Amino acid sequence: MQSLWMVLASFFFACMGVCVKLAAASHTAGEIVFYRSVLSLLVMFVVVRLRGVPLRTPHWRWQISRGAVGFAALLAYFWAITLLPLATAVTLNYTSAMFLAIYLAVAGQRPTSGVFFALALGLAGVGLLLRPSWSADQLPAALLGLASGILAGMAYFSVRELGLRGEPESRTVFYFSLVSSLGATCWLAFSELHPIDLRSGSLLFGVAAFATAAQLAMTRAYAATRTLLSAALAYTTVIFASFFGIVIWQETLDRWSWLAIVLIVLSGVAATHGSAPSPSRRALPWHPPARAPGRRPGIQRDGKSRARKLS
Repeated sequence: MQSLWMVLASFFFACMGVCVKLAAASHTAGEIVFYRSVLSLLVMFVVVRLRGVPLRTPHWRWQISRGAVGFAALLAYFWAITLLPLATAVTLNYTSAMFLAIYLAVAGQRPTSGVFFALALGLAGVGLLLRPSWSADQLPAALLGLASGILAGMAYFSVRELGLRGEPESRTVFYFSLVSSLGATCWLAFSELHPIDLRSGSLLFGVAAFATAAQLAMTRAYAATRTLLSAALAYTTVIFASFFGIVIWQETLDRWSWLAIVLIVLSGVAATHGSAPSPSRRALPWHPPARAPGRRPGIQRDGKSRARKLS
């Protein structure tokens, strides 16, 4: 039953996507990111204060780089949602697990055969979604969605490194919200700011509220021992997004697009299960190699990493 918290988190993430797509009728992606980030920043400031977590960090370079990449990923993701069918945008963003596996391999981790199989599935799925039969106006939007997955995978790699260095999760989320707020403010300085009415204000609040609720539910899910099941259930976001897209916007996808979505979801699940980590670990594509005793003092070696977007 504990893993069902991940299903709830996936539902909330899909609801966030619905709010983003609806809010796009009156606001740009940059504005949506700004309001989402500022509201999240206020919430996280309260959280770190209540938990007594100091804001001063010895790893500020990692925090800034994680925040900058996360902001770019969030902007690309929200922008893709405004241009693509919701299920397609969500699926392209979920290629992050595949790219995280690639980043870990570049960093020196040893991938398993299961991870190679996952990458092959993911690349086949991406190829189907970006096939040449798409019209010229759709391909740039699809590439934008793919870019959100590439950047999100990079952000998750940074989150993993911060966790290995002992950074509290709440402080990492706080700095992500802070950097995203500053980045969105700079973005808005060179673009038009639209007025907020009751409808758009409710939608913008919904983006932040659903994102926060999803984070809380996801945290509860990963607190369980069956972390592999929780990580696999995270992909139910694609199912919820597909349902909302069909019901609200009557979005239709051809059979090749549905096949691509299935392949990418299977790729993410396979990458998560690639090395079958023990229950004490959160799901990663594979375990880091054991370090010699005494190396990198003060750095945790539990290999824990959050596999869902803290954006």
